Amino acid sequence: MRALIVEKDDEGKTSASVQEIEESRLPDGEVTVAVEYSTVNYKDGLCIGPGGGLVRNYPHVPGIDFAGTVETSDDPRYKAGDKVVLTGWRVGEAHWGGYAEKARVKADWLVPLPDGLSTRAAMAVGTAGFTAMLAVMALEKHGLKPGQGPVLVTGASGGVGSVATAILAKLGYEVAGVTGRPESADYLRDLGATQIVARDEIAETVKRPLESETWAGCVDAVGGAMLARVLGQMKYGASVAAVGLAGGAGLPATVVPFLLRGVNLLGIDSVMQPYENRLEAWKRVATDLPMDKLEAMIKPATLADLPGLGADILKGQVRGRVVVDVNA
Repeated sequence: MRALIVEKDDEGKTSASVQEIEESRLPDGEVTVAVEYSTVNYKDGLCIGPGGGLVRNYPHVPGIDFAGTVETSDDPRYKAGDKVVLTGWRVGEAHWGGYAEKARVKADWLVPLPDGLSTRAAMAVGTAGFTAMLAVMALEKHGLKPGQGPVLVTGASGGVGSVATAILAKLGYEVAGVTGRPESADYLRDLGATQIVARDEIAETVKRPLESETWAGCVDAVGGAMLARVLGQMKYGASVAAVGLAGGAGLPATVVPFLLRGVNLLGIDSVMQPYENRLEAWKRVATDLPMDKLEAMIKPATLADLPGLGADILKGQVRGRVVVDVNA
C-alpha cells in the first residue's frame, strides 16, 4: 500500500514522501478501511511539516480525515462494503491517519456515511465542514433563526468559513463574509454571501467595549483581536460560535458584552464529539449543504501534492476545500 510517510532525522528535521509500505505496519484497530479520499486541514499542515507538537511518534502517517469502504471489521456495527467517514479522535496526530490507501482504526471513531453523500463529497466537507455544521447547530440551539439580521462568518474563504457560508445561505440566513483577500469576494458571493466585509475593517481592536448592534450570530474561525471586536458588535442575546484561532489564541476583550447584552460565546470542538452529535451533524450536512456550492470549493490533489499543500495551508494560501484522491 502507498502512504505519505513523515520521518524525523537525528537533528529533529522532518521530511515527507510517498512510500510503498506493508499493510502489517498499520496500527491496531477493529476496522480496516480502504481509504478513497482525504483532505487538508491546518492540523494536517502541522503534521506534514514540523509536527506542531501534535505528532507523538515517527515515522508517521498524517491525515486527520478520511472516507472510504470497510475492508475488514471485528466489530458487528460495520461489515465489509460499508461506506464510512472519520474525523477527529486525534487520528492523523497520535494515530496513523488517512494519507494512505488503507487505515486501521477503532470502530467507535467511525460514522456511517449518510445517504446521498459520496466519499468524495464527505472529504470536501471534512473536519472543516463538519465543524461548520456543528457551529451552525449550536447557534440554532441558542435561538438563531433566519430573519433576525446578518450572520457574520470570519475567515470566510477558508475551509470552515466556506462551508459555513454555504450552509447558512441555504438555510435562509443573510451572510456577511469576512476576508482579507479581495479576490475572494466573487467566490464568497457564489457561495451565498450577501455582504463582503474587509478584514481590516474588523480586525482592529477598539477601546469601546460595545459598538452598534450589528450581527445576529457569528461563526468565528479567527479568534484574537477580531473575535474581541465582534463580541462588542453582537445583537442582544446573540451568540458567537468560536471554531478557530487563525488570528491568535489570545482574547483581548472585556466581559461587558456578556453582562450588558447577554452575548453568548460558544466553544466548538470537533475532535471528541460524541457519536450521536456526529451522526446528527453528518445527516444535516447531507441535507443542508448545497452540493453544487460544495463542488465549487473543491481543489483536487494526490498524495504527491501533500507536502506542498501542507506548507501552503500553514501560510493561509489554501482556499476552499482540498480533496485528496489517495489512490491517484
